[in-house]
Amino acid sequence: MLISMKLILQRAREGGYGVPAPNVRNEDTVRACIEAAEELNSPLIIGPGYKSNPDFKFFACMIRELAEQSKIEIAFNLDHGSSPEQCFDAADNGYTGVMIDASVQPYEQNAVITKQVVDYAHARGVSVEAELGHVGQGIQYEVDRDAALTDPDEAVRFVSETGVDALAVAIGSAHGVYKGVPRLDFDRLQVLRRRVSVPLVLHGGSGTGDENLARACREGICKVNLATDLYNCGGRRVAAFIGEGGSGLQAYQELTAGYKDELKRYMQVIGAAGRA
Repeated sequence: MLISMKLILQRAREGGYGVPAPNVRNEDTVRACIEAAEELNSPLIIGPGYKSNPDFKFFACMIRELAEQSKIEIAFNLDHGSSPEQCFDAADNGYTGVMIDASVQPYEQNAVITKQVVDYAHARGVSVEAELGHVGQGIQYEVDRDAALTDPDEAVRFVSETGVDALAVAIGSAHGVYKGVPRLDFDRLQVLRRRVSVPLVLHGGSGTGDENLARACREGICKVNLATDLYNCGGRRVAAFIGEGGSGLQAYQELTAGYKDELKRYMQVIGAAGRA
């Protein structure tokens, strides 16, 4: 069943667990996500980017229909919308949540852009996630890690001024493959959890470490975005299959099987299994 992201994350906050938000690019990965959630009885937030699929409207319609057919509670959230217009488009095409990412902008501009999206989305019953601080790239982790960690005082102000339903925070995670050892700032997370009134989101879940993620979800993270590890696991399955003489016709099956297995593993790590 398709429900609002706000509701899924409120339940996660109350229960002290994280909800997986895997990136998807096609029908195969969408179906793999839903199958994984159904098999482990896990809530799910499907998170395509605006350009993940060549046909935005068709892809949105397909995801919505598949989610509505499932017995599991599923939200459908635009990942890293880079402009208000992208978020408006998602809100008008069946998404139950949108993320506006103006985190590279100065605080005041980020707040103005986010409020614009909140006003539009809330009028249509759509939840809004925004980012304060900035989650950088793992490939330059030693530079990006401390460059823009979320300030708790600013976070309280930002949520009050914008009315967002969820806040993505920078506490030491990074997008993509890490070059270096991930170091999460749990002291900062605890302050954010105590002071910020909405569910907190962690971007860059892949490669952050099982112990780090499990603890982060126990201590306040309610949504964990995942992409790199899911696709890489699927890619390794394909490479091994082809290397052993497997037919290319079955490569898609191997890719989605590896993607699905890794997603199920993460559902258990972050405490989502059995929570739907």
